[in-house]
Amino acid sequence: MSSSDASAHFPPPSIRNILNEVTTLLHERNQTIAVAETAAGGLLSSSILSTPGASKVYKGGLTLYTLPSRTAYAGWTDEKTKNYKGPTPEIVAGMAKHVRGELGADYVISESGTAGPTGGETRNRTPGYVALAVDCEKGTFTREVETGLGA
Repeated sequence: MSSSDASAHFPPPSIRNILNEVTTLLHERNQTIAVAETAAGGLLSSSILSTPGASKVYKGGLTLYTLPSRTAYAGWTDEKTKNYKGPTPEIVAGMAKHVRGELGADYVISESGTAGPTGGETRNRTPGYVALAVDCEKGTFTREVETGLGA
């Protein structure tokens, strides 16, 4: 597949439609979005930025793949890093709140997960597990997803 073929499929059409709707809605409301991601490795930000008009609504993004990067940029303490036992809704909620405070976005999407191919014995360390959060003026909303991709 040539690079032009690959770019025609990123993000996938079903996601591209959602991104277009979200970007349009944020622009109409004069609102902004930012991202804090770990296991996705920048895919959330790049998906948003591939959308026409994203520059009007995107405040920034952080790819916090390592624990030291989370200490440096997501408000983690050495104690939190030392006691880390994998991604949880509480962790992504904290990252979303911190990044929203730092960047001043109306909405922050945060994710952390276990990408695999190996993991641990607990649910949140199983490959395919993802914890998600959205922080906004109305509160912080979390969700856990198990993609089944680690099976």
